[in-house]
Amino acid sequence: MSDFIWSEDPVIQLKSNGKSLEYSCFGPSPDQAPTILLLHEGLGCVALWRDFPAKLAKASGFGVMAYSRAGYGQSDPADLPRPLDYMTREAVDSLPQLIAAAGLQQIILLGHSDGASIAAIYAGSVEDHRVRGLILMAPHFFTEVMGLASIAEAKVAYENTNLSARMSKYHNNPDNAFYGWNDSWLHADFKEWNITDVIDYIRVPVLAIQGREDQYGTTAQIEALKAQLYAPLETVLLEDCRHSPFLEQPDLTLRSITKFCTRLHAIDTA
Repeated sequence: MSDFIWSEDPVIQLKSNGKSLEYSCFGPSPDQAPTILLLHEGLGCVALWRDFPAKLAKASGFGVMAYSRAGYGQSDPADLPRPLDYMTREAVDSLPQLIAAAGLQQIILLGHSDGASIAAIYAGSVEDHRVRGLILMAPHFFTEVMGLASIAEAKVAYENTNLSARMSKYHNNPDNAFYGWNDSWLHADFKEWNITDVIDYIRVPVLAIQGREDQYGTTAQIEALKAQLYAPLETVLLEDCRHSPFLEQPDLTLRSITKFCTRLHAIDTA
């Protein structure tokens, strides 16, 4: 496990793909239990998971690790402009190094939004038998007109309100975090972005969670999973929920995830 320390202290950082990344861990370490690895959304970071990682560790009995990708939270800045395939690069270049540095042994990838796309790409592109399952919250497999419109609205808000100041509470460099995400999604060529091909190669059980009022994506994203996934799939569609199920419907989200993880572990240990 090299010099990696399983700690809740986000000041401790690890190296991945040449960047220092903040992380925080909860519950049992990887040598004691499976690990749920959290991959945050396009404007997320360790702190913006709030109390969800601690609650998930307590409810599931698994270890939970959250980290901030380059450009987010207290991690090193990202190199801008991001390439339009930045989520694929994150999955195949950076994530394997992070998993190795942390010494993770049995993994459930839990991604939210961009993080869900990265998790799906990893599972469908990288042969890693340590990954036992996927939990995808508000995943993106392709762009949608309504989602791009919401992202354009976010840019207006960032440049005309106090959104930058609010983001500075969580991100060392809010401009790096915001424009690294927003400029990519609003690039003219990004309208053609589509990663549905990775679904065909996912070979572990998947739990997909989607808010029915999600402003960044519709249930068409979940339908793509239903149409193409060969592995077992469970879907949870949440009423009165937009883009962040773990914040907007925390009890239902936590209960669904915990049940899914418990079933996976029972299968592994049978």
